Amino acid sequence: MNEKEVSVTGRRGEIVVKELIKFSKFMINELKPKGRLLTPFNVIAGSILIVAAILLAIRFTKGLGSITNLSQSYPWGLWIGFDVITGVAFAGGAYVLTFLVYILRMEKYHPIVRVTILNGFLAYVFYAGALLLDLGRPWNVINPVIGNSFGVSSVLFLVAWHFMLYMTAEFIEFSPAIAEWLGWRRIRKLLASLTLGAVIFGITLSTLHQSGLGALYLMTKGKLHPLWYTEFIPLLFFVSSIFAGLSMVILEGTISHKVFRNQISSEHRDSHNGIVFGLAKICAATMFVYFFLKLLVFLHDQSWQFLFTPWGYWYLLEVIGFVLLPCMLFIHGLKRESLLFVRIAAILTLVGIVLNRLNISIIAFKWYEPVRYYPTWMEIEVTLAVIVAEIIVFRWIVNRMPVLRELPGMGE
Repeated sequence: MNEKEVSVTGRRGEIVVKELIKFSKFMINELKPKGRLLTPFNVIAGSILIVAAILLAIRFTKGLGSITNLSQSYPWGLWIGFDVITGVAFAGGAYVLTFLVYILRMEKYHPIVRVTILNGFLAYVFYAGALLLDLGRPWNVINPVIGNSFGVSSVLFLVAWHFMLYMTAEFIEFSPAIAEWLGWRRIRKLLASLTLGAVIFGITLSTLHQSGLGALYLMTKGKLHPLWYTEFIPLLFFVSSIFAGLSMVILEGTISHKVFRNQISSEHRDSHNGIVFGLAKICAATMFVYFFLKLLVFLHDQSWQFLFTPWGYWYLLEVIGFVLLPCMLFIHGLKRESLLFVRIAAILTLVGIVLNRLNISIIAFKWYEPVRYYPTWMEIEVTLAVIVAEIIVFRWIVNRMPVLRELPGMGE
């Protein structure tokens, strides 16, 4: 190597070192908190996370029985029923919005597509983490992925792969925002070119794993109450994930427009009401379809003998109080152009999804047993910590990356 080549190599090395130092300073600055630390939310959130950390230390040193009421009879509890089964339904807005924007080209929803994808991705990451908490031997989480013991024909094998691949697809969909944040223009163009393919792949996976979670309960015949057990559980899970995800988008959009108002352009603020009413129309339509399917399933299974029992009244509360009623409220809100009614309907819908998923996974499961499973306060506390951690990470990302705002010179 001659003197000139050594000089060029040396200059390149200096440039690389300078860029690394610049990047390190940027990351250190971004990791610093923005705003006041001692806020009511931070204090409450910090307390919840500290208590959860102590409880999880006990759980991983002394076993599941030390903080949970899980047993051989009830191996799946709150951490599966709420964190996973319910949480995945709440994340359904991501695949619905990407379908509307990238496939149907409904550009009116474009302002909220990125924040919805972020929420869906974080939901899957944190609920996958919650799944690890529930496993007696967390290192065996690889078994469903490789089909160990039960084979590759298992529904759990399919759900595991759908889950894993969908998280990858959502990360690719959101990755242009990360590239914009870091100022990587060329990489951003490459990642943006992958978006459509990732969206199509992700939508396909979503239809499979939303219904796949329901398919897990096809093997519970005789254990799940007849009012909730049906061979159509996978279809009901899929349809309900549509209005569950969009109701979560409506609720989160309402909160985000207040909390992150300074990041949203006036144009996007003006379009907010139209977006909410558009989502409400889809919710009302899919809820009506869901209610009609539930009615058909009830008539098909001929479960009349259970209807006028305490379990029947509980079933009617779920179907009428948290499906039909919010559906009517959505329609009423659309007719009167009332955001209040739409938001109330969205909240009732989310409560109904929680009730439905917990009924199937916990409440109506082994309904005939004299001794039932009830989550301990420690299980509830850890679940709250998972939600709080997700909110903190969501807030950190939105405050730094172009999720609700657009960076100049970084257009699509």
